[in-house]
Amino acid sequence: MSEKLQKVLARAGKGSRRELEKYISAGRISVDGKTAFLGDRVEGTEQIRIDGHIVVLKDKDDDLCRILMYNKPEGEMCTRKDPEGRPTVFDRLPTLEASRWVAVGRLDINTSGMLLFTTDGELASRLMHPSKKVEREYAVRIFGDVNEAMLQTLRAGVKLEDGPAKFQKITYRGGEGRNHWFHVVLSEGRNREVRRLWESQDVQVSRLIRVRYGDMEMKRQLPAGGWTELNLKDVNYYRKLVDLEPETESKVKVDEKVMDNAKSRRIRRSVKKHQHRHQQATRRRR
Repeated sequence: MSEKLQKVLARAGKGSRRELEKYISAGRISVDGKTAFLGDRVEGTEQIRIDGHIVVLKDKDDDLCRILMYNKPEGEMCTRKDPEGRPTVFDRLPTLEASRWVAVGRLDINTSGMLLFTTDGELASRLMHPSKKVEREYAVRIFGDVNEAMLQTLRAGVKLEDGPAKFQKITYRGGEGRNHWFHVVLSEGRNREVRRLWESQDVQVSRLIRVRYGDMEMKRQLPAGGWTELNLKDVNYYRKLVDLEPETESKVKVDEKVMDNAKSRRIRRSVKKHQHRHQQATRRRR
């Protein structure tokens, strides 16, 4: 049975379906030597190339869905390579042989916190799509005077340059002077949406941390720059959330419920080693 071209390529780990649709529209993908078009379907036996490079396809029955939770530090780019040599969120991730990690959404360079990666492009696409209404929660430090009228406006909705937007929930978490912490929830991931919503009320976001995606929160003992692979139960939570069939296998042997101190220390040591290597590489380039 045939499948949409972008779906087959997403399963091969070449990006989300939305990204791949852009590749197709730009004429970057060919099927059996002919330029592909949106709407094309394939059987899986064709020779498919992206930018001239042959794609190794995966059989849908053999593909294993994996998910990483990554604690993104400020200063890292959500891109595979940065022309200025700045660190990226992909630098620290484990190497894959027959596929690649796909980021579930993006966090800008000044935003930290929970970022998911998966080998399943279809899962990534669904988790990001506004129609699935998957909640994202952020801890936000605001500089400026905030009153109840402003909060009501942000809950009711404001018009941004790319359309109306609002927070589904705003919870005050304390502060002093003109610095105050709030937790906010929304169910879409437009570019800099949290910052732009607050800026519409003439206040400044001085710190932004994603703390939850869906019902799953960032693991408290996961250090900045560290990653951990989700167990089968957690993988299937996200798959069920967006109406995908459950997985029956996992690369994670033990279904840990809480990250213990020993594992947290190992991750911290690994992060420090990576930082040291990156600093040395930066000095050599200079």
